[in-house]
Amino acid sequence: MSPLFEMQNVEKHFGTVIALGGVNFSVSAGECHCLLGDNGAGKSTLIKTMSGVHPPTSGQLFMRGERLTFRDPREAMGHGIATVYQDLAMIPLMSVSRNFFMGNEPVKNILGINLFDHDFADRVTMEEMRKMGINLRGPHQAVGTLSGGERQTVAIARAVYFGAKVLILDEPTSALGVRQTANVLATVDRVRQAGIAVVFITHNVRHALAVGDRFTVLNRGKTMGTAKKGEITPEELQDLMAGGQQLAELESSLGGTV
Repeated sequence: MSPLFEMQNVEKHFGTVIALGGVNFSVSAGECHCLLGDNGAGKSTLIKTMSGVHPPTSGQLFMRGERLTFRDPREAMGHGIATVYQDLAMIPLMSVSRNFFMGNEPVKNILGINLFDHDFADRVTMEEMRKMGINLRGPHQAVGTLSGGERQTVAIARAVYFGAKVLILDEPTSALGVRQTANVLATVDRVRQAGIAVVFITHNVRHALAVGDRFTVLNRGKTMGTAKKGEITPEELQDLMAGGQQLAELESSLGGTV
């Protein structure tokens, strides 16, 4: 399967600091490619390079084989690359429908005046959330009254509705309970089955294995390897994240299991 989105030998330097040191990464339509790494591995820099926040110092980005250069995140979104960050970019006191259409407000013209089209926004919000398996009490429900998993689903549904072809999820299950995590993972599976390419960033091996088709480990700004589902065990993934050799050496020096 040819990749929908691809990064080749991407480096990102901040002065003398090398945040990414030659990353190769790709994701295909209908695939969930999990990017795993511990804190400081370079995941945040990689996300921002993929989504147009940081231009790469060197290396190339491709979409369907066409080379891309982004001047800002809006250009990346124009190519169908959408990112759902941990903070979700939502206003808790505003309604779900207002948050869903924030920045892309539908309008209707009444007596020459453009007004927010509440009926359209409410209808679409409820429909899109139902597609993701969430039945809201109503579109006017404040986002702040939703669970963490439901807010994640609102953000994902919003990105999909507005044309995401590559959906980047930044630690979507961090700080969620068991039930909420299960709901978010089910949403990720629905998005993948709809033919959208999903980049799932996480440091949780169990969550990655639950939805991932491929797994790439990032350590100190470099990719340590990529494996398909069934080709690698949870323990091997964990070792790669921790820097397997260093972990083995520590275990040996302590004379037991770390």
